[in-house]
Amino acid sequence: MAANDGQLNQDLLQRVLTVSRHLGASADLNEILAVIIDTMRDGLDAERATVFEFDPKTDELFTFVAHGLGRSAGEDGEPGAEEIRVPANKGIAGDCVQQRAMINVPDAYADDRFNREVDKQTGFRTRSILAIPLITHDHELAGVAQVLNKRGGAFTEADEEIASALAAHAAVAMKRGRLIEDRLVREKLERDLALAREIQQSTFPTELPSLDGFDLAAWSEPADQTGGDAYDIIGLRGAITDASVDSAAATSGRESAARAYLLMADATGHGVGPALSATQVRSMLRMGVRIGASLTQIARHMNEQLGEDLPAGRFVTTWFGELDVTSSQLRTLSAGQAPLFWYHAKDDHFEGISADSVPLGVMDDLEIDAPRTLTLEPGDLFIVFSDGIYEAAAPDRSEQFGVDRTLEIVRKSASRSAATIIDAVRDAVLRFTQGAPPDDDRTAIILKKTD
Repeated sequence: MAANDGQLNQDLLQRVLTVSRHLGASADLNEILAVIIDTMRDGLDAERATVFEFDPKTDELFTFVAHGLGRSAGEDGEPGAEEIRVPANKGIAGDCVQQRAMINVPDAYADDRFNREVDKQTGFRTRSILAIPLITHDHELAGVAQVLNKRGGAFTEADEEIASALAAHAAVAMKRGRLIEDRLVREKLERDLALAREIQQSTFPTELPSLDGFDLAAWSEPADQTGGDAYDIIGLRGAITDASVDSAAATSGRESAARAYLLMADATGHGVGPALSATQVRSMLRMGVRIGASLTQIARHMNEQLGEDLPAGRFVTTWFGELDVTSSQLRTLSAGQAPLFWYHAKDDHFEGISADSVPLGVMDDLEIDAPRTLTLEPGDLFIVFSDGIYEAAAPDRSEQFGVDRTLEIVRKSASRSAATIIDAVRDAVLRFTQGAPPDDDRTAIILKKTD
């Protein structure tokens, strides 16, 4: 008898070591689960095995790796592709979860916990069941393994010993596989977000147009890798109403522009979805400029398209500007983007300019009047900041940076370049928030009349 026990222990040890090598050789979770069910089935001389993973968020057991599951049911013994989900407090597997203990059922049909519907659906006849909790070294429940139909009768104490040893390795391998899978998903997501950021950033102007008698600066910082803010500035060689095609062509390099179109768009939220919406607005502006549409026409067509494209509750606040360099006139139109400010250098005064309509994408028919026309004098500033600047919060959340603080910084720097003014505001926001990551995207455009 002692010799038989020794041989049994040797066989058990050999099986566990073999399983450990198989499980350690793969980082693919599906492959790990397939190894587990094959080992459970073959090691316990049974007909089938299933591994249920535990989902703590839904308190369910689920599996898509099991003998006889899906298209492979009862034929080749290979894992199928369908997913089965069951409550973690129902049936024999659920009882195994609740007790965190092995359950040996010699006669499934004599046990009230057994769900006969599965056999009816598959045509398989379950006789005996061994359910084993898969618990990691840090006492987390990874899942439950079920082994069905011991050949030659019910599962024995020796089978339970083998199953217990295999389960310990299986639980660790499952957790390792899940961590690796989560890491790979996270790394892919990070790569995708980095690419999305690169694409979005590439839509921002790399060089601002040269505007005789004006100084122009713009800056944008997303709260995430991608942001819901976008801006664009397009310099044109001539008035878009001119007859010749070349007159409406965009300028290049440091060539002076006779006219410029300016845009700031702020889509609700931040991240990939809003970034797509904001970038879409920028693309539609460029198309509108190419075909010679007016600001009002561009805004209305944008609104119609966004109304069709955006999910319910989403919208884009948008500011449009059209600058005629020769006359120093700025035509401005705002769809929900406010407050805007016109700084009058002559009397050191800020004039607030409210929105002309609701944001784009809110209403089917955008009721909007003709743009306002402002004539800028030397030293004047036109200031467009997104709410991520005004609403930047102190570390204790007790106070926001605010409009008054922002305008005071602009006033103190008003005699300097547009880029310097933006830098002063940006630095002040960083000091106010103590360098904390932004909660919302921050974007700024400043147009300054120099002479």
